Amino acid sequence: MKGSLFRGNFWSSDILSTIGYDNIVQHLNNGRKNCKEFEDFLKERAAVEEKYGKDLLNLCRKRPCGQSEINTLKQALEVFKQQVDNVAQCHIQLAHTLREEARKMEEFREKQKLQQKKTELIMDAVHKQRSLQFKKTMDAKKNYEQKCRDKDEAEQAVHRSANLVNSRQQEKLFVKLATSKTAAEDSEPVWWVREPPSCLDSEPRHVHSTADKAYMLHVNMLDKIREEWQSEHIKACEVFEAQECERINFFRNALWLHVNQLSQQCVTSDDMYEGVRKSLETCSIEKDIEYFVNQRKTGQSPPAPVTYENFYCPQRNAAPPGKATGPGPTVARRGLPPVPPSVQGDPDYSLLADYSLLYQ
Repeated sequence: MKGSLFRGNFWSSDILSTIGYDNIVQHLNNGRKNCKEFEDFLKERAAVEEKYGKDLLNLCRKRPCGQSEINTLKQALEVFKQQVDNVAQCHIQLAHTLREEARKMEEFREKQKLQQKKTELIMDAVHKQRSLQFKKTMDAKKNYEQKCRDKDEAEQAVHRSANLVNSRQQEKLFVKLATSKTAAEDSEPVWWVREPPSCLDSEPRHVHSTADKAYMLHVNMLDKIREEWQSEHIKACEVFEAQECERINFFRNALWLHVNQLSQQCVTSDDMYEGVRKSLETCSIEKDIEYFVNQRKTGQSPPAPVTYENFYCPQRNAAPPGKATGPGPTVARRGLPPVPPSVQGDPDYSLLADYSLLYQ
């Protein structure tokens, strides 16, 4: 389709204009710049993935995470740490993969740069040749037109002096006309210089002068160079369009592959985390409680209640408070002390049950 082809849409009416060609080259340069930007993005993403993987690896291996857990929950934590370690390794591997993709993008970009450079060298030479030949043609045209103006002025001067009586002046004009005509039309013999009257009324004849021949030669050469330039321009457009199609396809596939790699990383991580979930499903609260009780139990009998013990009661148990008492030999207690005799002036001493009181 014409609208989709470079060769049919990048021309200019100015023979010296390169605007269409320049637009294509600029577009290709921008395309390579875009590839370079994506290449740099992949490298930076690889650095991020590698740093994340290493940090996650250090976190998993150096930081404690439920190290005193027991039984089924401990097993689930061990699976968790192992899977996190695996996820970290996957991120590090993804970093290597992304660097490899960046290297491929760089190789592709450099290959296209070399291909474009070859075409540009050819086109630059053609453009230079076309511009140089156009300048030569315009100079030849300018010279040719000046010669023709000189000849026309000489002929008009001869016509104006046809009725002059002074033959010497007429002869000077004829010589001037002959000279200008020789410069403009030296391929024709100037046989009428000696017979002006018969030639003055004759119609001007088209002759091939040196200036005219030079001008025509340059025009023909320019037309040949123009055809050559058009041919090279079409070839360049076809090459550039093929390059652009290849670049878009390569860039699209590289981006697609990159997204697939990220998705695969997520899928792989989820599979690993699924292993943790399955391990957690086997975790039993009852089993862990029972395991702890069996491993650390201290006894099934609680301590006896602490009872009141009178110091003077012979049935007082010698066991320390809060300790269970069992059968055993009773310890004899000392009897009540004798009542001291009352002495005049001494305070009275009396007993009430197990208590003693002193009266002043």
